[in-house]
Amino acid sequence: RADGSVWRDAAGLGWSNPYDRRVWKYNVDVAVAAARAGFDEIMFDYVRFPSDGDVAGAVYGNRGGLSKREAVPAFLRYASRRLEPYGVRVSAAVFGLSASRDLGVGQLPRRFAPYLDTVYAMTYPSLFGPGELGLADPSRTPGETVARSLARFQKRLRGHDVLIVSWVQDFSFTRPYGLEEVRAQIEAARIAGAKGFLLWNAEGVYTDGALAPAA
Repeated sequence: RADGSVWRDAAGLGWSNPYDRRVWKYNVDVAVAAARAGFDEIMFDYVRFPSDGDVAGAVYGNRGGLSKREAVPAFLRYASRRLEPYGVRVSAAVFGLSASRDLGVGQLPRRFAPYLDTVYAMTYPSLFGPGELGLADPSRTPGETVARSLARFQKRLRGHDVLIVSWVQDFSFTRPYGLEEVRAQIEAARIAGAKGFLLWNAEGVYTDGALAPAA
């Protein structure tokens, strides 16, 4: 904050400074250690600026003349170059809405694409508000929500040699989600041509049968 105290988001969490090259180096040092240990892919999660709380009250030092729109792609370029000697794939997780509009957090998939092998799109239906993607209630139509979101990612990333993988919502938020809702998202991702999917539940509790072959 302007008074020198630590800025915190709505959940009370402090954030590292996405502009600071010391943060870049630390994160990529960890990634390099993982690559040396034998991991074949490094996915950067939360590769963005904070999105909630008093974001206008956050003061960033060491900006180096970069805007938010420039800082995150610049970090990924730095990470990609440092990881190239290890032959690992480099990827990032991004908000599902980032393919629809600039969210002000530095996530612009098309700017990321030159430095990534895979974009992991967080297409959780509960993250889309009423009217988003042309749907009255995206959380009520999980399959259609994922399909429309992935279509926007495909449009944004056209011409770039990057894979798109969908994160699938396996948790209840605005409405209960069970096997039917989870399977609808998986099927939509398959039909849309996504190169796979990942399930997400913050508690690590996943729906029985979600990964079973379709009947």
